[in-house]
Amino acid sequence: MAHELVIAVGGGVAAYKSAALVSKLAQRGHFVTVVMTPAARRFVGSATFAALSGRPVVTSMWASETYPLGPHIELARAAELLCVAPATANILAQAAHGSADDLLSTLLLSFTGPAVLAPAMNSEMWSKSSVQRNVEQCRADGFHIVGPDNGWLSCRDQGAGRMVEPETLLVEIEKLLG
Repeated sequence: MAHELVIAVGGGVAAYKSAALVSKLAQRGHFVTVVMTPAARRFVGSATFAALSGRPVVTSMWASETYPLGPHIELARAAELLCVAPATANILAQAAHGSADDLLSTLLLSFTGPAVLAPAMNSEMWSKSSVQRNVEQCRADGFHIVGPDNGWLSCRDQGAGRMVEPETLLVEIEKLLG
């Protein structure tokens, strides 16, 4: 059964894994809208996600002809599931504290369905008490936290903070969709 999904891509090198996730979801017949932060677009281009999803990528929080009520409202109402991958330390902090100053953070506040966060950052960041507090607050608020894994990190270290593989997220998403 096809579902309407939003995959939000945060600004981390793990954004390349999100492209594989979007491709796998589209191949399974799901309707995927991709939301990208400005930082995410520095790692992977919008054209990649548009080609993989078959839909325009949403990058602005402002109302448009496509989204006259604002994309954070219309996407939140249309989607059955929201997944943020990678979820950076900043995104986790915004989600934990209800901060809303960009498209993704306002979407996180507007969305009422199941929301998956896939953290990705280096080990030093992941181990910070503030990040761990934010993760626990997100869990308490009902977010589904998937990962991170241990492994090779882009900073040339090995340790905790690696975003889970797209297949892992695919399993979690489909489980939440029933």
